Order: sequence, then structure tokens, then C-alpha cells
Amino acid sequence: MTAQAFVFPGQGSQSVGMLESFRVASSVVEDTVAEANEALGFDLGTMIADGPVEQLNLTEYTQPAMLLAGVAVYRAWLAAGGERPAWMAGHSLGEYTAFVCAGALEFAPTLRLVRLRGQLMQAAVPEGEGGMAAVLGLDDDALREVCREAAGDEVVQAVNLNAPGQVVIAGHRSAIERALAVARERGARRGVFLPVSAPCHSSLMAPAADRLAEALAEIAISLPRVPVVNNVDVAVAETPAEIREALVRQLHSPVRWVECIEWLAAQGIDRLVECGPGKVLTGLTRRIDRRLDAMSLHDADALAAALERETA
Repeated sequence: MTAQAFVFPGQGSQSVGMLESFRVASSVVEDTVAEANEALGFDLGTMIADGPVEQLNLTEYTQPAMLLAGVAVYRAWLAAGGERPAWMAGHSLGEYTAFVCAGALEFAPTLRLVRLRGQLMQAAVPEGEGGMAAVLGLDDDALREVCREAAGDEVVQAVNLNAPGQVVIAGHRSAIERALAVARERGARRGVFLPVSAPCHSSLMAPAADRLAEALAEIAISLPRVPVVNNVDVAVAETPAEIREALVRQLHSPVRWVECIEWLAAQGIDRLVECGPGKVLTGLTRRIDRRLDAMSLHDADALAAALERETA
């Protein structure tokens, strides 16, 4: 029997209309959208369905939207007879989705929590002063050295270790510009700013993490029914207190995604399923470990096809 892990995407995979095929195919998804609207006190479902895209892309809305999407798709999977996976993980914001789907966090309060998380992240650094950029073609250690050289009295750090030769850096915008120039001199194939104004997962997020810790202290956390390997330690937290503490550190620490996928593979996983909009994590998985059967549940047809493969 195939051993599966489910992984949940974070910011960047959102799009207007991303739940439309699921809402048509599954009443469970429509019910989840209604539950989210009630929890938040505004119509997030209509924003996801109709936009405007500029509003959906604001981090305070993107984060609850992606959480809603991942939870809705996972519930649709279970309702259609899909098996509960052996392991879970989530990329950045997706880790919150994983903990909700694993039963460690409750859906409604977590929606409100991640909206606050987005607000805190944006407020931590004035708009225009921070940013993120993707760098292709340098290994992790070489890029860390580039960042040290380029930082000066500012901050620029490798923060998303997504795949071999694909790393995201974050920090002060001017320091990122210097780092991109040095990276090109060292042989990077490409360096490009991402459409994100907050320097996520950098040390500049420390003030936001302090506020997030206060909010997380008010959130009930249980031991998950499915083990979740976290971004910050590449480990499974053993207690609710460890989960809470790891989520706080995650905000200002690198996302060690390559190691997370390697860790899951070491547990004997054969298939890795991306649960939610887009195919970003599926593509990264194929770059990290081609032995894994990677697939995405990005629309209702993909979910139906995955169910057929599970029962074949």
C-alpha cells in the first residue's frame, strides 16, 4: 500500500477563482467557505471567487484565503473517501493549514490568527523598505555567503530553502539589491524580486513574532491526529507547547523545505500530495526527490484523478 504525505501551500499560490471547481463539485467546500465567512465576519468566499486580485493578494487576506482553500480541499478529499495521510507538512503559512487538518488547531480561531499574522508581518517593516527575491543557480552555502557580504549594516538572509539551486532571500530592499548583484557575479542564473513587500522569515520579523506569541497563547492547541513535520526544526513537535513555540519561531526563521521533503521521504513516503491551489510544491518535490510520486489537488478534476489512483 502506498504511504502518503499531504503538504499544504502558502502565499503565492492564491488566485481569483481558485475554489470554483471544488465549490461546484462538493457541498463540503461550500460549507467550509460559509464557516470561514462567519468566523471572520466578512465575505472571504466572494473575494476568492470574484476578487479583486489586488485585495486577495494583500497578505492579511491571502493568509486566511489560503488556509480556507487548503482546509476545504482536504475536507473534500476525506468526504469523497480519500485516505488520511501518514504525515503532513506545510510551506510557511501552509503549516497552519496542516495543523488544522491534522486536528491540532481549530479552524475558526486559526483563520482569525493568520489574518492577524499577515497584519503583523506587514506592519513590522514599513512598506517599500523590505522585500523578498528568488535566486536560481547557487547552492545554499554560496548564497548565505553572498548575503553576509551584501548585508552591510542592513539585513538580507536566505529564508526559503525551496529546492536545490532555488532559494528565496529576504530583508531590506537595498540589501537585497546588493545581494542580487553579488549573486550574479558568483554565477547565479537569475535573481528576481517577488511581489511581496514584507521580508517574511527574516530576522526583521522578530517584533511581529513577539506579538504573534501573545495571540498564540490564547489559542487552544491539541496533539495532532496526523504528525506534522515543521519548517523551523524539521521535526515533529511532541507537545502543544512545542507546536506553539515552533510556530512563533517560524515567523523569523528560514523555511527548510528541502529538508522537510527529505525527512518525509526518509519515513518511507511513496507519494506526496499537494493539497490546495496551485502546483508549486509539486514542482519543488520533483526537483528535490524524483523518486517520490508527486501530485497536486489543485482542482476538482485533479482530486477525482487522485482518488482513482488511490483505489487502483
